Amino acid sequence: MPVAAYGVVLAMAAIGYTVLQAAIIARNGRTSALATAIGSDLKGRLSLAMYIAAIPLAFVKEWVAIVIYVAVALLWLVPDRRIELISK
Repeated sequence: MPVAAYGVVLAMAAIGYTVLQAAIIARNGRTSALATAIGSDLKGRLSLAMYIAAIPLAFVKEWVAIVIYVAVALLWLVPDRRIELISK
């Protein structure tokens, strides 16, 4: 149960990030520097999907869910060059 609850917290954070990003892009327009840099945001969508998939898996095999959480963290550990390019 705690591993699944942690997954819910992580998924809610990912949803909050996605909503905030969409609101910023809606405010600044689809042609803004941020919208161009984000593109399709495969990394963000993949992270959310992995979190959601890990929640029910936590009830079956806890270690599989934990591995997924760690994989998402490692995915974001790699610097995102898209944002760095627009800040220059």
